Amino acid sequence: MKRGKKYLETAKLVDRSVLYDTAEAIALVKKTAVAKFDETVELHIRTGCDGRHAEEQIRGAVVLPNGTGKVVRVLVFAKGVKADEAQAAGADYVGAEELIPKIQNEGWLDFDVVVATPDMMGVVGRLGKVLGPKGLMPNPKAGTVTMDVTKAINDIKAGKIEYRLDKSNIVHVPVGKASFTEEQLTENFEAVMAAIIKAKPASLKGTYLKNITLATTMGPGIRLNPIKFA
Repeated sequence: MKRGKKYLETAKLVDRSVLYDTAEAIALVKKTAVAKFDETVELHIRTGCDGRHAEEQIRGAVVLPNGTGKVVRVLVFAKGVKADEAQAAGADYVGAEELIPKIQNEGWLDFDVVVATPDMMGVVGRLGKVLGPKGLMPNPKAGTVTMDVTKAINDIKAGKIEYRLDKSNIVHVPVGKASFTEEQLTENFEAVMAAIIKAKPASLKGTYLKNITLATTMGPGIRLNPIKFA
């Protein structure tokens, strides 16, 4: 893969043979953010889990103390009083069955998170093939299938993010923007790490955290020492 000149320049700042501690990694990740836009700082955690086994799946959510730095658009599937609640709480879109053809046939996906009340999951289930592959399917473990739509919307708008294993058993999550202060990024990073460590499957044998990397959207990966989080 051919890398651009800016990437190659910032890559020189990172010593690939070093496992950095948190403070060094966060200071360095800010220095590698040289794109013309406010890059997202991403955390990638390679685990020793085998996601093919249900008992080794990791999935949940955590509220970042300083938010994500991104405006999040929330779609809520609800009816009646719960739909009114969702509107009042600041949901960007609220609806029910009438949204199915819009999403299925018209490819409407102008939202980042989907929340649903439990009674609407039969309707939302019909969108599984569209929402599932994009990671948008509501899930009770992530707090997006709930009767308390106000809390769900408030948490999401405040910086709640979901984490889950991908097919390679890696967790990919944002921890803020390059414009955040080192303190803000550190607090967000520590909140995510605490949640991931707490989510360790009881049945897991061997190493849980194999590799931890921080990177900006366009920057090189900065490896942290996973032993410090064991």
